[in-house]
Amino acid sequence: MRAMLVASLALVLSACGTDRKAAELPPLRELATITIRAAGTDRGRTWDGVIEAVQRADLSAQTAGRVAGVDADVNDHVPADAVLLRLTAVEQQAGANVARAQLHAATAAAAEAEATLTRYSALAAKQMVSRLQIDQLRATRDSAVAARDAAHAQLLQAEQQMNYTVVRAPFAGVISSRHVEPGESIAVGQALISLYSPGALRIQVQVPQSEADAIGALKRAQVRLADGRSIDAAEVAVFPSADPATHSVTVRVVLPELADPPRPGATAKVVFAVQGAAPVVQIPPSALVQRGEVSGVYVLDGNRLYLRQLRLGTRTDGQVDVLAGLAEGEKVAADPVAALQALVAQRKAAGQSSE
Repeated sequence: MRAMLVASLALVLSACGTDRKAAELPPLRELATITIRAAGTDRGRTWDGVIEAVQRADLSAQTAGRVAGVDADVNDHVPADAVLLRLTAVEQQAGANVARAQLHAATAAAAEAEATLTRYSALAAKQMVSRLQIDQLRATRDSAVAARDAAHAQLLQAEQQMNYTVVRAPFAGVISSRHVEPGESIAVGQALISLYSPGALRIQVQVPQSEADAIGALKRAQVRLADGRSIDAAEVAVFPSADPATHSVTVRVVLPELADPPRPGATAKVVFAVQGAAPVVQIPPSALVQRGEVSGVYVLDGNRLYLRQLRLGTRTDGQVDVLAGLAEGEKVAADPVAALQALVAQRKAAGQSSE
């Protein structure tokens, strides 16, 4: 069958490059055909998009260490502030102990400097010490107080590093991915866990700037999910600026809350019912020829049969939208296998007649 497909493709290409008239070719076998008709102009314009969670977070390490334990895994529903992962805290605990000891020493030095200044200030009132000594003692006291405050800040920083060894959920959600395993060494900035909130989902699509005003005035959209569901958007927002490179405008479509929400990252189609939409050409899926990621149909033109590549859109009501490649009124083979056999038979007959 593969050899037949290759041979048919070569025959089609050779037919495209010749100038012989259709009358010179042997007649094709009788084929069942479909005449292309437009489905109407009220279906609007369609753009592809990717579903994303409004609230999502990629948690990364804010301190170095080794993974001591993982308390949540992929697909787990976790409440806000739940412990997701723990790192070893030996170095962080030692740093906090050092900072705490330094704070004690700085606090004692500041208290001593304050007491000394108080005693000498009493003697200065009796003119028993010079004013220079008082100024020096006051500077010593201020320096000791500043050192105490710095030691306190260092302790807060060390304690924060301790807190970073316990990774918690910033909000209630679902774990979408886990990037580390117990016992693994972690560096600062390394990805740990990703989670998202399944309640709020949205899609962002890029539309031509010529369509942005009409979509913004409409403020309505329909989202067609991969499982066949069609959902009315809860909110449509058109961004105020266009991309200077592509001259396209971003439109954000917010989905309503669903009992069975789609997964973030899944593809979907967004339909805007803007006025003046071009007629939509449709064909049944059974007429399509698939070559890897390329889709096409056999087009009948008199006594000739061509394999033509198509750009497809959504599938609705058992039909496939054709975005490019076909025009209304053209005829395509209803059965691509029968069309392939007829094409091969015609080329063989043409070869025999030329000998």
